[in-house]
Amino acid sequence: MLSKTLQKALNDQIGKEFYSAYLYLSMSAYFQSENLPGCAHWMRLQYQEEIAHALKLFDYVHDREGAADLQAIAQPQAKFSSPVDVFKEALAHERKVTASINALYALAQKENDYATLIALQWFVTEQVEEEKNAAGIVEQLKMVGDNRVALLMLDRQLGARQG
Repeated sequence: MLSKTLQKALNDQIGKEFYSAYLYLSMSAYFQSENLPGCAHWMRLQYQEEIAHALKLFDYVHDREGAADLQAIAQPQAKFSSPVDVFKEALAHERKVTASINALYALAQKENDYATLIALQWFVTEQVEEEKNAAGIVEQLKMVGDNRVALLMLDRQLGARQG
């Protein structure tokens, strides 16, 4: 059974995961409007991943006899200045999520909730991958610079991402 403190923290994280999904969907919309369907596809898959992360936590709360308390989702940023700006924002956001997961892990550790520590380990590992992927794309976009042909090639590469 979850403590009230840990249950609230997990519910807060569920809300953050749903916000992440909403943010990535907004980023996908930006890329659609910029005629970069590969980048839009990449962000749409990120959206789907974040929904899955939220549901993983949602199910975990219920598995531990807790109650999921869904919160309002804030409106995400919708205006971006460039593709590199979008991916820099995605990277910054993933770093915030990492900090949030780490704080949640620390709370579970403080409460000696070993089952939650084990469940959160998956998220800790996932965040390493999320940051690595976003950082790699930021670096590629910096190399591309203003070269539209290279941007289209990168867009095609991102569009090949499998779910």
